Amino acid sequence: MANVPTTPASPAASGSPANVPVSAATPVWHGQPPPQRRQEATSAKKYRAIRLGLFAYFWLLILEGALRKWFLPGLATPLLILRDPLALGLLLMAVRRGVFPRSGFVTSLLLLGTVSFVTAVLLGHGNPIVAAYGARTLLVHLPLMFLMGRVMGQRDVVRIGKWTLLIAVPMAVLIVLQFYSPQSAWVNRGVGGDEAGSGFSGALGYFRPSGTFSFTNGTTLFFSLCGAYLGYFWIKSKQIDSRLLVAATAAFLVAIPFSISRALLFQAVLCAGFALVLASMRAEYSRRLPLLAAAIAVAFAALAMTPFFEKGVEVMTARFTSASKSEGGLAGTLGERFLGGMAAAVTEKTDDSGVFGVGIGLGTNVGAKLTTGGKAFLVAEDEWQRTVGELGPILGLGVIALRVLLAFGLLSKAYRKATMGDPLPWMLMSFGFLQLLNGGTAQPTALGFVTVTGGLVLASLNASGTIDQGRKRAVSMVGAT
Repeated sequence: MANVPTTPASPAASGSPANVPVSAATPVWHGQPPPQRRQEATSAKKYRAIRLGLFAYFWLLILEGALRKWFLPGLATPLLILRDPLALGLLLMAVRRGVFPRSGFVTSLLLLGTVSFVTAVLLGHGNPIVAAYGARTLLVHLPLMFLMGRVMGQRDVVRIGKWTLLIAVPMAVLIVLQFYSPQSAWVNRGVGGDEAGSGFSGALGYFRPSGTFSFTNGTTLFFSLCGAYLGYFWIKSKQIDSRLLVAATAAFLVAIPFSISRALLFQAVLCAGFALVLASMRAEYSRRLPLLAAAIAVAFAALAMTPFFEKGVEVMTARFTSASKSEGGLAGTLGERFLGGMAAAVTEKTDDSGVFGVGIGLGTNVGAKLTTGGKAFLVAEDEWQRTVGELGPILGLGVIALRVLLAFGLLSKAYRKATMGDPLPWMLMSFGFLQLLNGGTAQPTALGFVTVTGGLVLASLNASGTIDQGRKRAVSMVGAT
């Protein structure tokens, strides 16, 4: 009878652990690792390609405006959607490799996006290009955050945090240069090399700088994310070089007045509030807060002695004064611009367009440009009002409901992780909560930060940082939200 080679039993079948090294007692497959290990190595390589693509998405978000303003101004229009094909390609790659995120949230987003596209073309504005541009938010970018949560782990989130702090230092230098330079200067060039400048009206004749972004909101959003990471790294300071931590903290403090952004100052206060909640949870957190407060006090005192910083504070103060007069103080700003806008989306009817709205995409600047030839808020400036105006009360409120459930669900998960000694998700939610709840998606930079921040929060819940465990935790978290 012929000798038939026998297939060695798998580690699970033989009762031996999966991580036993290959030895004389372990079957050798012609000098190669066992099939299980080869499969694991191949699988890790496939995941690695998607993770690298997600890192590229982050870097393109930071550098997209610089390409459109300074380095490739002739390609400013196509570069507007530079991240779109990358995001779509990553989702298609995830489908082919069996790691596409499956959850009620993703399914609902895809369904709402598809129906919104169809109703916009058939019952709304009727322009398929505008409808596709609007629907890509629900069909491509927002699902991408769940892919981040599936294939990335906490180590990846910390790595992006270190990059963010590293970028913050030259970004702060750049916005100071933009603040003091005329709008005609190269550093202030607008999209497409526009010599009218990329700044936006601030106070006392100074303009809000845009940094490396296409518009000034990018500066606010970037440093808001930086502030959330600063709160985490001051608590877990052993994970980062202390010199970078101090430098990034100083850069963040410089950015607050020179951005002339009330939203950034509000975000800094919110971040401090989240840190105080941490201090009430565990002694290890509360011991770090005095160090953080002392560092901020020393940095602010040192900056206050420089004339350039004093001018920034003066302009920021003037901006607050003029805005408070027109909006009725802080209560008017928060009540009317933030809470009032969200309430109006539910209680007020924006137009007579019917059950399915005017059509997805029409409320974006691209939609306005393609339909009217100019930039305008054809539907509404506020995110929730624009959503309901474009999609109608049924689909629009469905999208809003998903965002509310996701924001509060992740906040609950992050709080639970913080009580167990992991403050990263909680500090990221100091910025991510409002982004997921009401962050803008009509403008590409704002949409990018909503996507990246949501993905970072989801990935930060994968404490192990491993692909397989991260996938399981992200899926179980989304399903339980």
